[in-house]
Amino acid sequence: MRSHPARGFRSIWTVAEKNIKIYYAKPPVIIFGLMFPLFLFLAFYLGRDVDLFVFFPGIVAMCIFFTSSSVGPLVTPWEKSTGTYERLLSFPVTVNIILLGDVVAGMLFGLGLSAVLMVPGVLLIGYRPHIAVLVLASITASFCFSSLGVLLASPSTKNPSNIMMLSSMVRFPLIFISGIFAPLEQLPLGARILSYFSPITYMVDLLQFSLRNAHTMHPALCFLALALFSMGFLWLAGRLHKRNLLKGL
Repeated sequence: MRSHPARGFRSIWTVAEKNIKIYYAKPPVIIFGLMFPLFLFLAFYLGRDVDLFVFFPGIVAMCIFFTSSSVGPLVTPWEKSTGTYERLLSFPVTVNIILLGDVVAGMLFGLGLSAVLMVPGVLLIGYRPHIAVLVLASITASFCFSSLGVLLASPSTKNPSNIMMLSSMVRFPLIFISGIFAPLEQLPLGARILSYFSPITYMVDLLQFSLRNAHTMHPALCFLALALFSMGFLWLAGRLHKRNLLKGL
């Protein structure tokens, strides 16, 4: 009995390692995970009177969101299109193990690439960050956003472009209602209510707290919200992936 948890962790890591080797260099991951956040930042920053000290936490949150949620939507439809999904299902692992492996791969991708932006930015801008909160917030949010990416891969299709289109339709609205481009306290009441339905809102607030010691909500509430979003995304992803298990093959 004691070996089961260790075997489960090894299986999760095996799936994650497979995804890392195969999918990290795919064009959709590079475009939607790296290039789009960069160009969106430049569009809102260049030529405008924006305080980078205030704006930078939102950019980091957007980078973590896009990078962490870029791998998950790609994996399942790509494997169905190449015919390797059936072989994966034949292994002695559960669907939940496969999904967690996909989530871990997306989380590591998000953490690694966001660190490339975050670490130099924190040093150059001159923040005095709460390191523990910053690291824990990054890990929690990356896991949450990666879980959303895996959920978006649940429709029964073997065409990755269909999933990427669905992913864009979900992720883009979340960006614009999350307080990245305007502080929550400056949003109208209706927009502020909507912002609480976006997990990115809580990540932005945690980054504002850990970097600037400024926040709208209590950090514990933000961590709780991200945890609840993660559990909801994973539960729904498991239900939908199991229902569509053999569809689209």
